[in-house]
Amino acid sequence: MDDSASVSVREARANLARLLDHAEEGEPTVITRGGTPVAAIVPIEEYNALEAAADELLARKALQTLAEEGDAPRATLADVIADIFGPPKPDVA
Repeated sequence: MDDSASVSVREARANLARLLDHAEEGEPTVITRGGTPVAAIVPIEEYNALEAAADELLARKALQTLAEEGDAPRATLADVIADIFGPPKPDVA
């Protein structure tokens, strides 16, 4: 994205339709706030490719962790849910 255009938040608000047209044409746009890049409007194909790459990276890291842990005990989904929400509450009817 080194050759992408850059616009302020104000410019992005005023020209959103044009920026979306540029994205459809394959041109990314960086949005800045106070001169600092904070977001980007990118073609959906680039976004999807980034998401797929992130998913692949996470899957590889998970497989590596599983291989490193060997036969170590693992938490079940029920354990994780209980840790997040607490133990199940009895039905009150």
